[in-house]
Amino acid sequence: MKKILLVFLFVCLSLQAQIPDTKQLIVVTTKDWSAPSGVLQRYEKEGSVWHKVGKAIDIKLGRNGLGWGIGLHTIPKDAKYIKKEGDGKAPAGIFTLKQAFGYFPFVVDYPYEVYKSTDHCVDDVNSKLYNKIVDSSKVNIDYKSKEHMRFPKNYYKYGIVVNHNHIDEAGAKRGAGSCIFIHIKSVPTAGCTVMREDEMKEIITWLDVSSHPLLVQGTVDVVNGLLEEIK
Repeated sequence: MKKILLVFLFVCLSLQAQIPDTKQLIVVTTKDWSAPSGVLQRYEKEGSVWHKVGKAIDIKLGRNGLGWGIGLHTIPKDAKYIKKEGDGKAPAGIFTLKQAFGYFPFVVDYPYEVYKSTDHCVDDVNSKLYNKIVDSSKVNIDYKSKEHMRFPKNYYKYGIVVNHNHIDEAGAKRGAGSCIFIHIKSVPTAGCTVMREDEMKEIITWLDVSSHPLLVQGTVDVVNGLLEEIK
């Protein structure tokens, strides 16, 4: 029994250890799992107290609502909705944020990447490059499906990479969903969270890499539970 308790304690500590000591949160809530829209509110930690930052932003997300994604959280064993490739759902859970990006240089303190028309995010589950952002002119193209990171429409003019399913990392689970971003758009998406350009730029300008910002996304009840995991 003592050994079992020690193993359980180790697992709990491991789960807590993977959530960074964040001081910035982007919290997205929806009314239910099928809602294609919601509200985004930023928070900043001062000492041990969280404060709202800026006004709430009306956002759109997956056209088919939400499904549990792969991030820093633990997916409930009885979860009814699980994010899958091509399901039109945005990922629910706790996620770190990677680089911001855009079509042109943008002077901000947060890591920012200017993408070219040759840059692709691979969503082909059969590709060795699945859920990776690559310069197609520099890789062996084994994929038949991808997201263009720069194209005529302004959807990716400014955005942020969400670390769902180990994007640009080892360990991406094939078929669990790929290429999840926060970016510009006015209608529901295939799985990203979107808003107006001015709102997107304001968030990028606000981000501080040393504050280890996180995205917390889900229904109101889910988000309340996830926030309990964040100190």
